[in-house]
Formats: sequence, structure tokens, C-alpha cells
Amino acid sequence: MIGQVVYFLRRALRNMLYSPVLSAASIFTVGVALALLAFFAIAVLNVQRLTASWAAELAVVAYLEQPPDGTVLNRWLSEIRAYPEVAEVTYVSRQEAYQRFKKRLGNDADLLDGLGADVLPASLEIRLKPEQREAMAAVVERLGRNKALGELHYGREWLERFEAFLLLLRTIGAALGGFLVLAALVIVANTIKLTLYARQDELEAMTMVGATALFIKLPYLIEGALQGLFGGMMALLVSFVAFRVILRESLGNILLLTGIDTIHFLPFAWQGLLVVAGALIGLLGSLLALRKFVRFCQD
Repeated sequence: MIGQVVYFLRRALRNMLYSPVLSAASIFTVGVALALLAFFAIAVLNVQRLTASWAAELAVVAYLEQPPDGTVLNRWLSEIRAYPEVAEVTYVSRQEAYQRFKKRLGNDADLLDGLGADVLPASLEIRLKPEQREAMAAVVERLGRNKALGELHYGREWLERFEAFLLLLRTIGAALGGFLVLAALVIVANTIKLTLYARQDELEAMTMVGATALFIKLPYLIEGALQGLFGGMMALLVSFVAFRVILRESLGNILLLTGIDTIHFLPFAWQGLLVVAGALIGLLGSLLALRKFVRFCQD
């Protein structure tokens, strides 16, 4: 059994060495297709984290023209906490808002030098229960009846637009990835076909001496799978290098401004899936090439 495996593997490697340019083209095409899919997956995963973070922190902010006294503030807090949709209400003073803004500016905090906390309004931050976020518009309408609360802001519309952008990103990635995977399948299939045509006499002789279709096909199936496997490994390496050198910084600069402090590479399971997907693409390409050719030899 082990001897047969070694034999088929050696024949597959010999076929690849017999046509190195075509094999390299197959590996390169599979690698490029899967690397582009990996880039989109990295972007989508991190944008999903951002969307989840925003959804968890989604709140109604009521800006107050003048900070209320203690009695009025406590009454407002009690009334709002009584709403069935509300999970938490927090009063943010002008000083606290100023410190938050200063912290968010980071190294540019000196832009606030000479400005006091009075430039920012006090506010009430009202967070809803997770299962009640769809009722945010109704809560805003109810809060709007209290004219003393001033301007009301909530980010539901921005979140919906961001989710629509995420859906668009997934669609583009799936369409482009599907096209590239199809191209990789065609190139792998043509590589195997050319190898088969070059060895047509040998295959016919093997058929005449009683070789089964499976015995003839296995080396070429392994060859296609190896090409796809090497392409998947290439895609993983290229995507990781690009992530470290380019994506982490460029994507990080965008997402860090929105509150995501770390940009993540593909999870380990996804990395394994990328390599396995390459092997499956190569195997399927080989099957497409072998489907008619071996039958022709047997006829």
C-alpha cells in the first residue's frame, strides 16, 4: 500500500517536472485567486468586528443646552430608566466629555490648548437592551417630547449603511473570487490535458496491458491536487506577508479611527481552509481534464 502511494506520488512529481512552466502557471493562478479571496476575507472579518462593536455600543445621545441641577437630572434619569427598552442611562458632564475628546485626539490633544470644557455640551447616553435595538426610533420619538433634552443623535442609520457596505464587499469578493477560481480550474485542467496528450502513447499502452482507469488517473489527480496545494500555500504566504507589510497598516489606519484597536489576520481554521481549497481546486481541475481523455484511451 505504501509502495503504491510512493509510486503515484513520484509519477505526479515527475509529470510536474516534465512541464515546469505549465505547472508553475497553474500554481501561480491558484495562488493569486486564493490570495485575493484572502484579502477580501481579512477586510470583511475586520469590518464585521467593527460592525459588531458599533452595534454593541449603539446609543441615543441627548445633548443638553445647560447642565441640569441634581433634582432635575435625577428625575430625568429615573424616567428614562423606566423605559422597557432602556438598559442603561449615563450622564456625561462637560468636563468628562472634554476629557474623552482629548483622549481620542491622542497626540493631537494639544489642539485643545486654550479651550475649556465649556466648549462641549453635557449629555445623556442612553443604551438600549440588545433585543430592543430595533425600537430605537420609538425611544427617540418619546425622548423628543422633552424639549429640555435638546438635540438627539443616534447612529442607527450609519450602522445600516455600514452593514450595506459590508454586504457589497462580500458580494464583490464572492464574484471576483468565483471568476478567479474558475480561471484557476481552467488552467489546471489545461495543464493536465497537455500532459496527457504528451503521454498519450504511454497511456494507450497501459490500457492495452490491462491498467484500470483509476490506476491511470491517480497520478494526474495527485498532480492537480499538488498544484492546487502549492497554490494554496503560496496564497497563504502572500496574504500573510501583504497583511504584515501593507494591509495591517492601511486597514488599521482606517479602522483604528472607528474604535478597533487591533487588526486581525485570518483565523487558524480559515488558513487551513485556504490551503485545502487550493488542493480541491487542483483536484477538480484534474477531474475535468481526465473525464473524457481516459475514456478515449480505453475506447
